[in-house]
Amino acid sequence: MTTPAHPDETQSQRLASLEEHIAHQANTIEELSDQLAEQWRVVEQLRSKVDRLTERFLALEEGALEAPAITRPPHY
Repeated sequence: MTTPAHPDETQSQRLASLEEHIAHQANTIEELSDQLAEQWRVVEQLRSKVDRLTERFLALEEGALEAPAITRPPHY
């Protein structure tokens, strides 16, 4: 195995590569965090709509007339 002629150059290249990798990861984490926050807002909106629809359904159900009893038609 040969040793590099300039070991400092190799270390600085490795350091630059690691810094670049970290910068990409930090950017990805920030994007994922933004997407998660947006999805949470959507979930909260949907939860609110479901709650309102449930309340409306229950109110309509309370106001509905009782179903008529099942009886034989008069022609029997």
